Amino acid sequence: MTKVAVWCRHAEDNIIGIGPHIPWHIASDFKRFKRITTGQNIIAGEKTYESFPGRTLPERDIYVLTFNADYEVSDPGHHFVVTNIQNFKDMEGDFYIAGGASVYKAFMSGSARLLPDIIVDSVYRGELAPGLSGPRIDITPCVETMLKNYRRMSAEYELDNVVTSVWVKRGDFVEQSVLKRIIQAIEEE
Repeated sequence: MTKVAVWCRHAEDNIIGIGPHIPWHIASDFKRFKRITTGQNIIAGEKTYESFPGRTLPERDIYVLTFNADYEVSDPGHHFVVTNIQNFKDMEGDFYIAGGASVYKAFMSGSARLLPDIIVDSVYRGELAPGLSGPRIDITPCVETMLKNYRRMSAEYELDNVVTSVWVKRGDFVEQSVLKRIIQAIEEE
């Protein structure tokens, strides 16, 4: 099993959201996410899941990480409720962690078997959208873990003020077919 964290954060402060909003709208960033995750298993928290259009992402199975065992998903044939992050230690298949911040932090601060094998680190270098209200949501602890325990394995790809690179966990074998597929999806830009 390969676990891949996929995020886009703001360059200056590692913000990924303000309240329920992503504080920028970059079409190419959404397209990159789609190319990387299509045909894959996605892990998302409740708020992130509910932010998906129609509470779904076509051609992807979604695992909703929640404390609510009675949480209802929109497509029970392809969306699944998981109430214990430890269950991911023994699941088969590749998983792409799509957020939100509490989900990223749970995987990035968990046991070695929960740490993502690969991180797709996209960094938005532009201005945050004005007028958004709510708490600023950042993933600084995740970025610190990445810088300490991972090494950059790719070039930096820049498009529309977003710089993307791929990082792998130091000292571990990474499934080369997964890594190659991710880099090809990024290079398609």
